[in-house]
Amino acid sequence: MHEIIRKYAIDQEENKIFLKEIRENLLAFGHRFPSPAGSSYYLGDDGTPWKDRKRETWITCRMAHVYSIGIFLGHVGSEELVDAALKGLGGELHDQMNGGWYPGVTAEGNVLPDKQCYGHAFVILAASSALLADRKGAQELLEKALELFDLRFWDEKEGLAVDTWNTEFSVLDDYRGLNANMHTVEAFLAVADATGREEYRTRAGRIIDRVISWAADNEWRIPEHFTKEWKPDLEYNRACPADPFKPYGATPGHGIEWGRLITQWALSVYKEDERARKPYLDAAERLYQRAAADAWNADGAPGIVYTTDWKGEPVIHDRMHWTLAEAINTSAVLYRATGKVRYASDYAQYMEYLDTQVLDHVNGSWFHQMNEKGEVTGSVWPGKSDLYHAFQATLIPYCRTDVSVASEVCRTR
Repeated sequence: MHEIIRKYAIDQEENKIFLKEIRENLLAFGHRFPSPAGSSYYLGDDGTPWKDRKRETWITCRMAHVYSIGIFLGHVGSEELVDAALKGLGGELHDQMNGGWYPGVTAEGNVLPDKQCYGHAFVILAASSALLADRKGAQELLEKALELFDLRFWDEKEGLAVDTWNTEFSVLDDYRGLNANMHTVEAFLAVADATGREEYRTRAGRIIDRVISWAADNEWRIPEHFTKEWKPDLEYNRACPADPFKPYGATPGHGIEWGRLITQWALSVYKEDERARKPYLDAAERLYQRAAADAWNADGAPGIVYTTDWKGEPVIHDRMHWTLAEAINTSAVLYRATGKVRYASDYAQYMEYLDTQVLDHVNGSWFHQMNEKGEVTGSVWPGKSDLYHAFQATLIPYCRTDVSVASEVCRTR
């Protein structure tokens, strides 16, 4: 095998070395994220903090998660960076009066309104990873986050999470969405793996069952937006199709990401029962294959388009770095779960595209948004907000497929 191919091929030593180099560069790139109060600055193209932007809870949580894993990897400075993020989550980002966490604070330190499931799911993820890293305050943070989530966001009757409250938790918005539920699944699996609280793995499975049902009824393109009765709203945000969190239409990157999470859940629950897990692995493959067929090279150029309509035609052609990261992850996970060569082939294609177009070989990190011509743009994601998706893509391809990434790296350190 030619050396350049070996660099991109899964299970080749050259590929492992390539991912390790990327991982170390990412960890070095993100060191300047903490503000004095601990909340995360938005990082610019070269890692310089953009101090005139709001400092958001979800980004702060992602950085705490990444550098908790950095501790397991022996990356110098990770302990201080995790502790800084935990300071922010316990301080200016936390609502001491009403409970829960603000979406963020302005550049001047004023709190942003509402309480969002998305951000609270990431608090759980961050706290779980920091607990594994034995950081001071992580246990208390996790207990508070789970108690709040159970009280305000988890709908036991539906087996799903609601989306957004007002700041005081007195008015629940009618919108329901799967983006927040996807990261809730990730957070619940992380909690189960880190603490042994299996009720959260059970909850993750309840969400997964609903998602698979909706996807199967929609040609494996996942409806993202719902009414308060959990009826799919397929026309939601047609007038704002490039929204960073609630875009119109199907989001192929989410179909790919759901495929990985479903596989992880099924393998963790049905460890020795191939028959029981088969329907879930079949669903994971269908989700991945539909998304890849719709979005990869959809307009004749490399990359995964951000969104499509319900017939699979591209709507927003721009390529987001996180979709590539998830494609790397899921192709690797499905290859390990099924042994099918097509997933290894896909993985190599994604790795080559990463190296030749998405990696910023000058300033570090990954370009977060590119157009169909391969030009860097920033209409949705200017700069390089955080490390989470890119960082995990350097680890998940070589982790066990049935365990959350932080727990697995902690176990093998």
